[in-house]
Amino acid sequence: MAQALANLKIVEIGELASAPYAAKLMADMGAEVIKIERPGAGDRARDRGPFPGGAAHREKSGLYLYLNTNKLGVTLDIARPEGFALLERLVADADVLVHNVAPPEMDRVGLNFDRLHQINPRLVMTSITPYGLTGPWRDLRAEELTVWSAGGVCVLNGAGLDHPELPPLKTFGNQSGFQGGVHGAVATMGAILAQVRDGEGQHVDVSCQEAIASQLELTFEYWPYMKVIANRLGKKPIQPLEAMECKDGWIYVCCVEEHQWKAFVGLMGNPAWAGEELFRDRLQRGENWEALKIFLEEWVSQQTVMDLYQKAQSRRIPFAPVSTMGDLLDSPHLKARGFFVEIAQPAAGTHLYPGAPLKFGATPWAIRRPAPTLGQHNAEIFGGRLGLDAARLAELTRAGVI
Repeated sequence: MAQALANLKIVEIGELASAPYAAKLMADMGAEVIKIERPGAGDRARDRGPFPGGAAHREKSGLYLYLNTNKLGVTLDIARPEGFALLERLVADADVLVHNVAPPEMDRVGLNFDRLHQINPRLVMTSITPYGLTGPWRDLRAEELTVWSAGGVCVLNGAGLDHPELPPLKTFGNQSGFQGGVHGAVATMGAILAQVRDGEGQHVDVSCQEAIASQLELTFEYWPYMKVIANRLGKKPIQPLEAMECKDGWIYVCCVEEHQWKAFVGLMGNPAWAGEELFRDRLQRGENWEALKIFLEEWVSQQTVMDLYQKAQSRRIPFAPVSTMGDLLDSPHLKARGFFVEIAQPAAGTHLYPGAPLKFGATPWAIRRPAPTLGQHNAEIFGGRLGLDAARLAELTRAGVI
């Protein structure tokens, strides 16, 4: 059967993670995505590693190759009148335009919904920006560290008032971009359903800051409810809930229910210290965690991760291995589900990449093509579809428009 989004046509103007990831999610489900990059430089993700062998190369960036599977790639300077005119022609035949152009740049080049809506009333335009298209921060520039901090996560990864020497921390990579991309894809599909129902497109405004802040869970409520800022070293009211080091790695020790704790005590051989009044219930174990942790760390340090995990699982104790990247690549479960996929790309060669965290029963998910090289489909799109002849293409290329 055809893929779920086989008839959806998307134009993407994306750099790094947010808009490219939103478009990738839909491209991998069958949508046709035409990715627009800057002539010469291309998407900034091309300059980000990792690179095979550690040698930087714009056609071999692992980040770029992962984020841009199943896309057609063209180069176009939309800040030039001739370039924007070509964008308008592409948009006239599209269902969606998804981008992460900064609001000041949107204003400068004329990338606004009303203008494009006149050309294609059915168009859904999804704008993914650091702080959204309204409000006092609208025009502020922001990178990953800025947005992750503004979303409230860095302070949660800090150590709190008890350890002022330990600063807030950012997670690895471009997580605010990925979160903005996920929310952008979901919001876009909602707008597409409305478009099918009403025959009219709309402008979707996605704030990466708000995408992050919306996922802070109960840590957000600590402040309005209790005037407490949650942090990674904050004292937990119940225990054990802690990552501990084994002989060969780390495991997350979780056994806060009484039956789980009793099972864990039995697994440890019923040591005498476990019967102390200090550890009689989970609240007492939380209150006296510094003492309890010494006993548990000593015992756990003598175990191996998978042996302890399997023994705990057999007793219905919800421990969890702290997986390394190597563990994930070798995971028999992920292999059985076919999560990692091999993708052959002309410049970078064949490598393993993450696949999809989802399965379709009737409309298959698939990698149909690798990420495009810079300007790979210029002739196919501008020539074959828009009708520009070879002389005009050469002229626009010399002028830096494409």
